[in-house]
Amino acid sequence: MRLCRYDDDRLGVVVGDKVHDVTDAQTEIRAAAPYAGWADAVIAALPQWRSRLEDMAGRTLGKPVSSVKLLSPVARPSKLVAAPVNYKKHIEEMKRRTDVVVNNTASIGDAGMFLKANSSLIGPSATIPVRFPERTTEHEAEIVLIIGKQGSDITRAAALDHIAGYCVGLDMTVRGSEDRSFRKSMDGYSVVGPWLVTPDEIGDPDQLPIRLEVNGVEKQNSNTRDLIFDIRQLIVFASSFYTLYPGDVLFTGTPEGVGRIKAGDVIRVMSDPIGEMSVNVGAHTAEG
Repeated sequence: MRLCRYDDDRLGVVVGDKVHDVTDAQTEIRAAAPYAGWADAVIAALPQWRSRLEDMAGRTLGKPVSSVKLLSPVARPSKLVAAPVNYKKHIEEMKRRTDVVVNNTASIGDAGMFLKANSSLIGPSATIPVRFPERTTEHEAEIVLIIGKQGSDITRAAALDHIAGYCVGLDMTVRGSEDRSFRKSMDGYSVVGPWLVTPDEIGDPDQLPIRLEVNGVEKQNSNTRDLIFDIRQLIVFASSFYTLYPGDVLFTGTPEGVGRIKAGDVIRVMSDPIGEMSVNVGAHTAEG
């Protein structure tokens, strides 16, 4: 199943090129969820609601996906967790860089993971606002995991059971000497979409391609088989420090080929069998 959020916080099931509205289910799920809970209510309810969502989707006509504004598939994650330096070739390319400050190219086991602000999360129909055009802002394409079941100190054998679905994502970064999470947490610097794809449609998560183009020119092309910490180990590692809750977003790391973007660019990220998203880059506008 492919689950999306769109327009004014509506919930949809994507079938082919159509989105079928199931927002009534979202309303019911949220009404029954405790406000004090850490989990995203809809993601937490997916195991119990999936067949009903599919039935509801089958009874609506649907509208073209191209006609809606796609939001992040998750509305209220408790946290965004990200893996740095998780592709060997990306570590090597960053060690060669002399044009920007590179703070840490240690292995992921030594560097650990980092958190991004929830307020940085957007969907593909939003615009990435480049806040410091005089500095280097770069794209980082990633496979993204959406946690579906609460867990802490999760074992490798149980890791995949904690995944609600998969997305593609952009972990945008402005280069500089500041802490990594600070530079990567600006508004719009965590793009996730185009929808959540449930694990039954994915197959082996350690064989997922990931590709990125800027203005039609390929910049990144890799596969999760090249991850240093594979999908299971990332969940084990993250959950050894944090309790993971349904709806938590986990960026798995970016491969080689990261590069500078600027206002006016269009970034396209794709992965079979997840799908693809095109995201516009714009300029940050100061707000009072």
